[in-house]
Amino acid sequence: MQTASTVLMVEPIAFGYNSQTAENNYFQKEQKETDIQEKALQEFNNFVDKLRKKGVNVITIKDTLNPHSPDSIFPNNWVSFHEDGTVALYPMFALNRRVERRPEILETVEKGGFKIDEVDDFSHFEHEEKYLEGTGSMIFDHDYKIAYGSVSLRLDEELFRKFCEKFNFTPVVFHSYQNVGDQRLPIYHTNVMMCVAEQFVVICLDCIDDEMEREKMQEVIKSTNKELIEISEDQLQQFAGNMLQVQNEEGTQFLVMSETAYKSLTKEQVERIENYCEIIYANLNTIEVNGGGSARCMLAEVFLPKN
Repeated sequence: MQTASTVLMVEPIAFGYNSQTAENNYFQKEQKETDIQEKALQEFNNFVDKLRKKGVNVITIKDTLNPHSPDSIFPNNWVSFHEDGTVALYPMFALNRRVERRPEILETVEKGGFKIDEVDDFSHFEHEEKYLEGTGSMIFDHDYKIAYGSVSLRLDEELFRKFCEKFNFTPVVFHSYQNVGDQRLPIYHTNVMMCVAEQFVVICLDCIDDEMEREKMQEVIKSTNKELIEISEDQLQQFAGNMLQVQNEEGTQFLVMSETAYKSLTKEQVERIENYCEIIYANLNTIEVNGGGSARCMLAEVFLPKN
């Protein structure tokens, strides 16, 4: 199944700009206002309400003040929950993000009625300075068992292939870039440039500079019989690639994104998406600007079997 009906979200308690992640996340910009946490919490709660009103099951857990983890609002980077009962924990690039891996969060998911059979912990690769930041760095096509991964400091190719072998995914490795000043630099997470839904794929092909890699991506997507909906690099900068398809308990599907992303889309792009599912969007401006992540980053899908 490509879409989950349950997502885990972490409520921020001390959200803010993270200088450690800003080293290679070029979407981040530090705002100097004193009410960043207050605004982020308001955006978070509004987003949760919008999802719940559509019948999506949202498990929320509060962050902790100590240890301080300014990016805890993005749980999909450190954990993924799989339909065979396995939980994967991931090695993180930033030191202050490693404390986000909290056992009590897994316990909360279990209390929500889900069964965890095994925890597969890849975090020890941090000692080798090898990173693989969950469904930020990897995009899964669950139905076709394909994993797309754009190589960066946050996706080590060798580790990505090791993960795919263990979890029975076919790896599709490529390189994607964005303009930063007058430089062309690697995109930090694959999930800002592509989204795989059940019947379509939203992707920025323009950021794949190598022509052969670009053609290979199109071939692989075509082989899955999914419509390819292309976005521009300008739209990518507005988080239009950072989307996630979810469903409610009745099986009705939705494509989730931020208001910034939605407003960047053309009428034709919106219509093509709405051929398949309704769009849910929320104002996440404070979270996007300071955190450099958007709607998809805030959602950790729970595919675990139920008790």
